[in-house]
Amino acid sequence: MSPAQSVFAAELAANEASEHRPLIITLFAVFVAATLFITVWAGRQTKDAADFYAGGRSFSAFQNGLAVSGDYMSAASFLGIAGAIALFGYDGFLYSIGFLVAWLVALLLVAEPLRNSGRYTMGDVLAYRMRQRPVRTAAGTSTIVVSIFYLLAQMAGAGILVSLLLGITSDAGKILIVALVGVLMIVYVTIGGMKGTTWVQMVKAVLLIGGTILITFLVLLKFDFNISDLLGKAAENSGAGSSFLEPGLKYGATGTSKLDFISLGIALVLGTAGLPHILIRFYTVPNAKAARKSVNWAIGIIGAFYLMTIALGFGAAALIGKDEIIASNPSGNTAAPLLALHVGGVDSAWGAILLATISAVAFATILAVVAGLTLASSSSFAHDIYANVIRKGQATEKEEMRAARWATVFIGIVSIALGALARDLNVAGLVALAFAVAASANLPTILYSLFWKRFTTQGALWSIYGGLIVAVGLVLFSPVVSGDPKAMFPDVDFAWFPLQNPGLISIPFGFLMGWLGTVLSKEKPDEAKYAELEVRSLTGTGAH
Repeated sequence: MSPAQSVFAAELAANEASEHRPLIITLFAVFVAATLFITVWAGRQTKDAADFYAGGRSFSAFQNGLAVSGDYMSAASFLGIAGAIALFGYDGFLYSIGFLVAWLVALLLVAEPLRNSGRYTMGDVLAYRMRQRPVRTAAGTSTIVVSIFYLLAQMAGAGILVSLLLGITSDAGKILIVALVGVLMIVYVTIGGMKGTTWVQMVKAVLLIGGTILITFLVLLKFDFNISDLLGKAAENSGAGSSFLEPGLKYGATGTSKLDFISLGIALVLGTAGLPHILIRFYTVPNAKAARKSVNWAIGIIGAFYLMTIALGFGAAALIGKDEIIASNPSGNTAAPLLALHVGGVDSAWGAILLATISAVAFATILAVVAGLTLASSSSFAHDIYANVIRKGQATEKEEMRAARWATVFIGIVSIALGALARDLNVAGLVALAFAVAASANLPTILYSLFWKRFTTQGALWSIYGGLIVAVGLVLFSPVVSGDPKAMFPDVDFAWFPLQNPGLISIPFGFLMGWLGTVLSKEKPDEAKYAELEVRSLTGTGAH
């Protein structure tokens, strides 16, 4: 397909969407109305802080596993990974592998001990055996920064998706869409709390899995369920030939790109166990056994989903082609919706219905994930910083919940502003940055706190702030922000760090600073407190 034909095909897809715009808008409205109804219903059952932060710890292992899946299968998974595979073949699929393998780290090292040791936030675990005010401030700061990085990806995905469907091409229109998502996110969290967010996540997970199964079935049907034919056609249509199915198309051309791949892989595998919106999910179940089971459920659901990204990504490469995908969105984020249109028929009502349905599901995905992220960061601010640092433990539950709601509004405004700037970046790449920051700042501190008897307050502070500053600093001076046509600021160049993901440097640095801060500390660790924490984390004795 020539570039001119590709542009024409992309325009045809947009025109097809425009002809059925009333249907598309109706479907979007139905999804938004349904999730708002769930939020208001759940909000009426939110009576105290335990309900707002942890859903009253009333969810079963399966329900929480479904909600965790909903939280994890974000716009990056559905839009970004499909686009990365469609454009880069094997190298794009590495995102799917990394996201899935990461769950083993969360299951084996973090889920059960964290559920036993904390109450609502990561700060609870650290404060159990260390000086409360400094570690809660650090934990709250890290949680908010990681959540905002992750929110960037979701906001960018929302702007891209709705712009495609509604035919919005102006920057002002795309920014307005990002603002709309931000407002809905604020409403979900302030009204529904954890109960509302969890139910929205469960509904969204069922819809996303159902939509993905349908598209996978239709793609495989086109190739008589012969995956070899699908991959062969994708390679032929990609313009890269057999190298499309081999390592190196994106991460093998230079030494720098190979290092970038290693950095990405480390960030993806280690990042999940440090993501705040995933960590707080372990507190919504009644006990540690349920937390462990919920992770098992999540692994099964998420694993099935990531296997199906093979059909989404390679199907898009085979049936649409690289040029048309890039003509629609340079980073490939619209590959999955365009694939829905193509398997249904570009010039048919069925194709338009499928496009609208899949896009509405993706939009519901974004709304649910941003609600979870915002809840994690506002909870950490209210519980760790406001209640335990500013008010020194004297705040009432009502005051704490009010602070969480105001924090939600502030975080929503910041996310809207930054999401508007990031609207043209690949959402899978943006999420990988959030994983790198989480693995650099949160994971070393959590592991040291749970498993190292000598770990001190100074070690925790050095680990969190050291990992956070280096990770965010390297991102700011990387090609993601400037010096690249696809950067956040493409017209300026202040990038001196060559890698797009800082994990290779920042994650070992976070672990190093935790160790260094501890061995240089004059503080004597409270061994009795560690012994209590060890028993509690392993057995659940005394857990909330």
